[in-house]
Amino acid sequence: MKERTIGFYEVVVVKEGEARRIPELMDWDGALADLARAPVDARSHESDSRIVGTTVTHNMEDHLLLHRVKDAGEWLSVINFDTGHLRELEQSAHEGYLDTSVICFLPFGNVVGIMQGGVSAPSHKALETWLNGIQMFPGSQLQLRPVVAHSEIEKLRTAVGASRVEVKVMANKMGALSERRGGLARTLRAAGEAYGEISVTMIISVPRKKELKEHRELLLADLAEISDVVTGAERARARLVYSDPGGPEQTRLVELVEHNITAKKRVPATDAEGNSIRIVSAVDAILAAAAEHQEALRLAVDAGVS
Repeated sequence: MKERTIGFYEVVVVKEGEARRIPELMDWDGALADLARAPVDARSHESDSRIVGTTVTHNMEDHLLLHRVKDAGEWLSVINFDTGHLRELEQSAHEGYLDTSVICFLPFGNVVGIMQGGVSAPSHKALETWLNGIQMFPGSQLQLRPVVAHSEIEKLRTAVGASRVEVKVMANKMGALSERRGGLARTLRAAGEAYGEISVTMIISVPRKKELKEHRELLLADLAEISDVVTGAERARARLVYSDPGGPEQTRLVELVEHNITAKKRVPATDAEGNSIRIVSAVDAILAAAAEHQEALRLAVDAGVS
């Protein structure tokens, strides 16, 4: 059974060229109910390809199927694996073959979970284009952006030192270090200047000796100086040192890179009797992933706690 990826995206509004978070929850339930009653033309939008939306109900909740209509010029065939017989599929003027994505609108933060049925099924950008194209919310220019998990960068502020830092910076991030003067920035910049368009992985470790306390403090300061760069790095982690007034120093491993929140789920396509259940399975998988990541999702979009 193949694993499929679920991506989470926040719907924001664009005003005066700037993407802004929508403070209130949009009426997705009402929009999907209206969509269910609309004719095909009213829920279709033509851009690079024709995109059609369909409301599907599962466990008394409405969700969205977003379809890309395959171009009539695409060559489609079916093979019978028992006989090896090939049959060409021909589209009539009133029919179309579809690539489908399953989309669930979560009950907080205007967050959507998306599972593509295949590589050519509609992506979050197609959903964005479709929402604006059919004017699901008239007068609003909407945009979808990945929901990014908060890094633990705030923990740098309460640490007293760093005993180990591991950073991997890609070539396209080197320019952001040009004005930084700390040791970490200088070392990364020197490697880039010496070898050109490279990625650099650097590990610095300071032994836990009392006389090296100032070295750990300096390493923390240098890391804090480039904190805005490391959140977008390929890899960035640090073992931070915290001072306990009532006892010895404590260390904690902290991940500093921000990540898009995604999940992988196994999605069965048929039940024991061979009946298709792929849409129901996809909805269940998206909602299960949303429940598992709910705390991180809510934190990322400032939706409070459940």
